[in-house]
Amino acid sequence: MMHINKLKTILNIHQLMSQRKRGPFVSVQLMSRWRNIVGLNVGMGEFLHKYPHVFELFVHPLRRNLCCKITQRMRDLIDEEEKIVKEYEPELLQKVKKLLMMSKNGTLHVHALRLIRRELGLPEDFRDSILRTHSKDFRLVDLEIVELVDRNESLAKAEVEKWREKEYVDKWLSEFETSYAFPINFPTGFKIEGGYREKLKNWQRLPYLKPYESKEVLRVRTCGGIERFEKRAVGIIHELLSLTVEKMLEVDRLTHFRKDFAIEVNVCELLLKHPGIFYICTKGSTQTVFLREAYSKGCLALPNPIYVVRRKMLDLILLGHRNTRSLEDLEEIKEERNGSVFRTNVGGRRDGEWIVPILDSYDQNAFGSLGDINDSKQPFDGCESGRN
Repeated sequence: MMHINKLKTILNIHQLMSQRKRGPFVSVQLMSRWRNIVGLNVGMGEFLHKYPHVFELFVHPLRRNLCCKITQRMRDLIDEEEKIVKEYEPELLQKVKKLLMMSKNGTLHVHALRLIRRELGLPEDFRDSILRTHSKDFRLVDLEIVELVDRNESLAKAEVEKWREKEYVDKWLSEFETSYAFPINFPTGFKIEGGYREKLKNWQRLPYLKPYESKEVLRVRTCGGIERFEKRAVGIIHELLSLTVEKMLEVDRLTHFRKDFAIEVNVCELLLKHPGIFYICTKGSTQTVFLREAYSKGCLALPNPIYVVRRKMLDLILLGHRNTRSLEDLEEIKEERNGSVFRTNVGGRRDGEWIVPILDSYDQNAFGSLGDINDSKQPFDGCESGRN
């Protein structure tokens, strides 16, 4: 999760850099103003220097200031993700439809979709490329509300239903045991108190209003009303996480769907009550909820193409300073940040170096042999010699 947060910061920096129209590079002095925008707790120059496989630092040949641009490897991965998103547009269209079908009135706030755009794998311009383009499926009621035009019942099947069918067929469990059950995977070292297994067994059998079923008013005071109401909220959150690329979502952004999905419970408390279904990570400034069943040994059990590309981006971050082509150049960039003068490139003339001219026989008689110059304890300055 710590590395994913770094990747989000890097992608935010790339987005700010791409908005600049002067060229593919930006001066580090200007980028230092973005520190609070991207949420860095260290200096911008220090952060850029940590990831040489992502950011390429160089000196502008004319202005002589330190500049930064995205490396070719990182740029290729970003372009590859954008290409995959375009290829999978029909699947993304179905995701938005399913979210609208789960909502109370078949409507969603565009702002809420924008907050989880990257988690769903939607393009940056999804409002125009998906919502406006497919007018047969969606209708923009106003600037910030999208409505589903036609309900497709073939999509009204939650992802957990696939697991229930498999449990019913493979393990020969009764329909009473599997119809409303969820996959439970307790974390290592989880202490099961007395009577917890029986409560969990009864909760697994408890019927509830499934995410894509018609939204009826559930009477809380009826038998099991509160438990059924909370289980319906668990089913909606489970389905929402199943539709994301990495099967995870920030809890704060999840709360923006409470009104549209009619989740009138404390979301954080609900997630903590079901540690066998959800995992809450507190690394970073925000809490992130993971779908526990979707992960195996720290990776997705069933990876998708967008997830694979993002893992490659994470690999570049994890490389750090390893496998760099020229560590010497990186050290010189570090010296430039401290105010020293260094080389602009590997070949060609370099600033701050000794320049020894090629002397002919006349010049050698005038200045002495090169051996005398090298043996002399006085420093040789090419510029001063030229003036003499």
